[in-house]
Amino acid sequence: MTLLELIRVHQPERIVLASYSPEELAAQTWRDQNEISLFHVLPWAESAGVALEALDPQAPLRLEAERFREALRQYPKGQQILRQVEPLEDNLKWVLTNPRTPEDFAQESLLEVLRAYHQGYGQVFGEGPATGFRRERMAQVAQRLVSQEGPAAVLVDVLEYPWLLEALPGERVVLPGHHTPTELERQRSVLDRAWQLNESDDWGVLLQQLQEVEGPEALYCAAQIYLAAGQPEAAYQLMEQLVHTDFQHPAYLPGYALARYGQLADCMGRRDQALRAYRAVLGLSWAPQEAREIALAGQKTPFRLER
Repeated sequence: MTLLELIRVHQPERIVLASYSPEELAAQTWRDQNEISLFHVLPWAESAGVALEALDPQAPLRLEAERFREALRQYPKGQQILRQVEPLEDNLKWVLTNPRTPEDFAQESLLEVLRAYHQGYGQVFGEGPATGFRRERMAQVAQRLVSQEGPAAVLVDVLEYPWLLEALPGERVVLPGHHTPTELERQRSVLDRAWQLNESDDWGVLLQQLQEVEGPEALYCAAQIYLAAGQPEAAYQLMEQLVHTDFQHPAYLPGYALARYGQLADCMGRRDQALRAYRAVLGLSWAPQEAREIALAGQKTPFRLER
């Protein structure tokens, strides 16, 4: 949501995905890559008439980095080599797991950690499959960006961000600055907290906050809390309300909601209703893999809660 609000402020003529190819954008492969922000940014761009473009000519090569590591993990010698870069991975986790503001990504301290990660990998393995050819690919993306006119908002994989910055003329780049969170971001933070529900949260306060947010996603998250609290009847009532609304956005919600609705219907002894919900999940043009797995399992065996 913060990315969306930043884009609104800058009012670009187009949005550019620097780490996706045109083919991947057309196939919407980002939906299976946990690109949560794109579930909000791309529908907004379409409704606002903002052009959308993917510029990475060799985006599938970024997967080579994971394939490279997976291949090394198969052998003792490879595992030994990978241990050499564990400190780099630890530093990267520091970047990715700590809360960040937009302006953090303009700070040299954060950029230096990202550069050190790449430099360390380059020293051990060289530029190529181990690094997903990131530097080479971002140089090509930068060339294409420079050849275009008009303001663009560029969204890029955090690991490719420093290489793209390096390849772009400094006078063409405006980095994120101070940003005051909006009401939409506050509401999104409540939803995100509910999706990550854990026992240390104050569930009562969270339910109250979800009531203030409203909307189908808030209903789903509230039902999750009731289910976690051992109140499937209350959860079922909320899901009954949800499935009789327009719950198509965000695009991940229909699959999760229908899968959970099917499970709750099973808990209520409404097997026919549950089966219809499971079939509805599998009939969607796209649903998260987890939701599809729930639906497939529910078709075979009625869902039951463990007491």
